[in-house]
Amino acid sequence: MKSKGLNRMKCISVYTKDFEVFSDIYEKVLSTPLEENEEKQVEGVMVSDSGSVPEHYLDRMKTRPEVVVMKVRDKDITILQHRDLFEIFIPETENMVH
Repeated sequence: MKSKGLNRMKCISVYTKDFEVFSDIYEKVLSTPLEENEEKQVEGVMVSDSGSVPEHYLDRMKTRPEVVVMKVRDKDITILQHRDLFEIFIPETENMVH
């Protein structure tokens, strides 16, 4: 059941504050199958599927001064960095698997 006008995003959390480490494992994180709320280590870094979040969460986080916002141009992916965490947001319309 989908609500009209409410886009949801899949959120993958990567627990590191080091951009170079995040950059090195980014592709591997995207290709790692994760169940909702499942945690795995990717090259020693904890990664978890944080489930589905509404798009307005992303919009609200983008307005915070401590949050760095990155866009992946060739894909509709947004990455937020704040504190010791990177959050990768992927639209749920892509890669829907049931």
